[in-house]
Amino acid sequence: MGRLTTHVLNTALGLPGAGIPISVYRVEGTGDNAVRQRLHSVVTNQNGRCDEPLLEGDALTVGVYELVFSLSEYFAESGQILPAPPFVGDVVLRVGIADDSQHYHVPLLVSPWSYSTYRGS
Repeated sequence: MGRLTTHVLNTALGLPGAGIPISVYRVEGTGDNAVRQRLHSVVTNQNGRCDEPLLEGDALTVGVYELVFSLSEYFAESGQILPAPPFVGDVVLRVGIADDSQHYHVPLLVSPWSYSTYRGS
C-alpha cells in the first residue's frame, strides 16, 4: 500500500518543526490550466512529523501533488528576528507520484532564509 509522508526540521535552530500547518492538493493539468483540489490538511506534532500519512491507500494515486507548508507564523513564534514580509513564508513543493504502491517520504529542511527537500525513505 502506497503512502505519502513528511517531516519538517528547522535547520537554523536544530529543532523539529512543530506546529506547522500542511495542506495537500492534487494538481490536474499544467500552467494556467492547472486545477488544485485540496485533499487533506494536518499540523506537525512536537517531533516535526505528522501522526498519520498525508495520503495512503486508495487516496494516493499516480499524479501530481502539492504540499503547502505554512511557515510564516511558525517562524514568527520561533523567536527569530525576521523582516516583514518574511523571506520564507509558504513553501510549496510539487511532487510527482509515479508508482502509487510505493512510499514517498518528502522531508523539508527549513530556515527563515532557505529550504530544501529530497525523496527520503
